[in-house]
Amino acid sequence: MKKEKKTLFIHQPQFKGGPKELTKFIYSNLKYPREAFDAGVEGTVYIEYDIDYQGNVIATRVLQGLSHGCDEEACRVVKMMKFDVERNRGVHVLFHQKVKVQFKKQKQVPVQQPVVQQQMQVAYTVTTPTPPKPEEKPAEVTYNYSIRL
Repeated sequence: MKKEKKTLFIHQPQFKGGPKELTKFIYSNLKYPREAFDAGVEGTVYIEYDIDYQGNVIATRVLQGLSHGCDEEACRVVKMMKFDVERNRGVHVLFHQKVKVQFKKQKQVPVQQPVVQQQMQVAYTVTTPTPPKPEEKPAEVTYNYSIRL
């Protein structure tokens, strides 16, 4: 006997690339909050989010949080996600999914590179193109600019 292919009435949204890409997206955009890092907070934030019929995350709810800015950061990253949703026979469906976002301190704080300021000075002289009269000296104007990069 041949198994028949099951057709679904409602198609679930899929993150482009699958679950591995979803995890990669979350952790590549996640920034450990400074307040949580200083307080030594580590753990997992559980978030439930809603996906509209176009694949956009429209709402997030923290089911279990850590505070110290971790909840807000996890919600910010989840709201950035975009899903692929197949047509569901003209029905606009609101999907609910859950995700857990882990906050784990690294051994060291990533050192930010110091901002290097370069200074460039430009000096030039402007002279008038008309020939000077014999009894007058040519007018000379000098401009100096300092530009910080």
